[in-house]
Amino acid sequence: MTATANSNPATILQVRDLAVSYGHIEAVKGIELDLKQGEITALVGANGAGKSTTLLAISGLLKPQRGQVLLGQQDLTRLAPHKIVQSGVVQVAEGRATLTTLSVAENLALGAYTRQDKENIAKDLDWVYSLFPVLRRRKDGLAGNLSGGEQQMLAIGRALMAKPRVLLLDEPSMGLAPLLVQEIFRIVEEINRTGLTILLVEQNVRQALRIAQHGYVLENGKIVLADSGSNLLNNPKVLEAYLGG
Repeated sequence: MTATANSNPATILQVRDLAVSYGHIEAVKGIELDLKQGEITALVGANGAGKSTTLLAISGLLKPQRGQVLLGQQDLTRLAPHKIVQSGVVQVAEGRATLTTLSVAENLALGAYTRQDKENIAKDLDWVYSLFPVLRRRKDGLAGNLSGGEQQMLAIGRALMAKPRVLLLDEPSMGLAPLLVQEIFRIVEEINRTGLTILLVEQNVRQALRIAQHGYVLENGKIVLADSGSNLLNNPKVLEAYLGG
């Protein structure tokens, strides 16, 4: 089911003239993004286009050469990564990055370490377990014993325990079997229905645009197309370049 947008949602996160380099190589070249409150925004493109670099810069893990990242009126651009998490922008990194020698429950508890509203943490943990029943069943086991799909679920659940205002998802379907890919995208939609704003980076262009209200196409560090997800799915350039049309 294609997601439908709210009538006129406010912009919650803005990226302005963001440029990021690795040495002398400019990987992201002055891009602009607007994330609307409560929507899924997809950032799609080929491998090496600059998608993950963009997320790392938003998260504060890479420092941009220029540009701004604004959460409402708050400038996140020069904040330390943990301060950005405390502000409400939380990333699920490519490759899951679960702490394999800790239990599932301990991984989830770490997600809430910045929170002050301790009385709500148990309620949110129950919600995460309702999204991912397998994590409840395996909560006392080591994260390293989970399958790849289960580790992806754990990584998303840990991010949700931080109670984000904006969730950044970097390639959540990477390396998963087709049935698990469908399940991950279904859960992303379910999370979004709670009102959480999501920036979704994906090489699975069809799936990402199918669930996104808005999308951007990134090529060689530049935004080359921006439109609704449904319009991009039917755009001849997108069909030819990414969907085999």
